[in-house]
Amino acid sequence: MAKTIVVKQVGSPIRRPQDQRATLIGLGLNKMNRTRELEDTPSVRGMINKIPHLVEIIEEKG
Repeated sequence: MAKTIVVKQVGSPIRRPQDQRATLIGLGLNKMNRTRELEDTPSVRGMINKIPHLVEIIEEKG
């Protein structure tokens, strides 16, 4: 089984640049306090590192 991480949106995309909003949507997040379980890949980690003020990593599995 592949490694996964659970990501939670903690910040609002209101008054944020369009590329940060698009990154949230790319991660499958669009509303406050929503969580997603994503595969732990370099591209996903890069997306999370691009918007650390809007998301937090809850849990790392695998």
